[in-house]
Amino acid sequence: MRRAIEIWPFRPTVRYTRQLAEALRAETVGGVVMLLATVAALVWANVSTDSYEAFRATRFGPGSLHLDLELYRWAQNGLLTLFFFVAGIEVKEEFVHGELSNLRKAALPVVAALTGMVVPALIYLGVSWGAPGATRGWALPMATDIAFALAVLAVTASAMPAALRAFLLTSAVVDDLGAITVIAVFFTRHLNLLALLSGVAVIALYGLLQARRVRGLWIYLPLALLAWYLVEISGVHATVAGVALGLLTRVHSGPDEEGSPAERAGHHIRPLSAGFAVPVFAFVSAGVTLSTESLGMMVTDRVVLGVIAGLVVGKFLGVFGGAWLAVRLGLARLSEELHWRDMAAVSILAGIGFTVSLLIGNLAYGDDPERVNAVTTGVLAASLTASVLAAILLRVRVRNHLNAQDDV
Repeated sequence: MRRAIEIWPFRPTVRYTRQLAEALRAETVGGVVMLLATVAALVWANVSTDSYEAFRATRFGPGSLHLDLELYRWAQNGLLTLFFFVAGIEVKEEFVHGELSNLRKAALPVVAALTGMVVPALIYLGVSWGAPGATRGWALPMATDIAFALAVLAVTASAMPAALRAFLLTSAVVDDLGAITVIAVFFTRHLNLLALLSGVAVIALYGLLQARRVRGLWIYLPLALLAWYLVEISGVHATVAGVALGLLTRVHSGPDEEGSPAERAGHHIRPLSAGFAVPVFAFVSAGVTLSTESLGMMVTDRVVLGVIAGLVVGKFLGVFGGAWLAVRLGLARLSEELHWRDMAAVSILAGIGFTVSLLIGNLAYGDDPERVNAVTTGVLAASLTASVLAAILLRVRVRNHLNAQDDV
């Protein structure tokens, strides 16, 4: 009895930790946690703006390593690296085992993703043209937030055919890959070439060890941290290191392995990303002051209008139009389980641009806090609008699918 009493307090901790981690692997839970973090940030920022801004600006880290950064920069450059590492793994899985492994199947989401990046950027530029600093934000409406979009789909349309989720997931990871490429190419303001080449060498060593099936967390964790550090001080956004490491992680398991390294890494890191990294980023990024003036900017500020139009209208036209064009040109075919109305609903859902859009907004206008707040308000408004519209249409499509099954 005494032994049982002594060890009892530790058992629930382990069990509940595992249950929490398992819950965070579910798309709906991760999306809800991120939403709660966003609401908490909005409440704090509007109750006490000064204390919220002071919290965001808290600096810590070793200055000798050039890592004495503000909290919001740790969230952007550090925590989001975990999110993009998971995204890199998902892209690799799609290329090897998923929709992207078959050219015919890959054409539909890939073309939709590409046009879903180009069209929103063009609409943004068209709406915001001539406004001061408008061209700096052209990439804001390009990417779909995987976690939020899949969460909305899971909550509102779990009965929809699996092909619809596969299309959304694949197109979202492709445009996330496109977004991180844009970040690397267009948002590198200064470049330390030696640090960058050293980072590339470390990442290449990571890939070589993965290809040779070398095992051991004690090898890969230091390499990953070193790669992140070198890319961070090189001037290229550190999240690029996360994507690169994810893409180089092996997705084939050996005969004596229980799952591939990608499966194991994703299994352990996804809850950390969904339950901590992304919510903390949302918490330090989404806290904008919702005043009459800031809300009025959504109808008077052409940059904000461009963000909203790009995400809500541009994403729909780009994703749906790209999918239709791919089928029309004979490059792809639509699954027999799906209807074009299903594609229209999920194309609106692609307008949820939360995480990556906020990141790009901070990178584009980091030297102008008022502009950052304005475009953040636009991203939040557009993501909310896309969520509500898509949820309504998806519920209608679910009823239609269920009625069709009953008729059969």
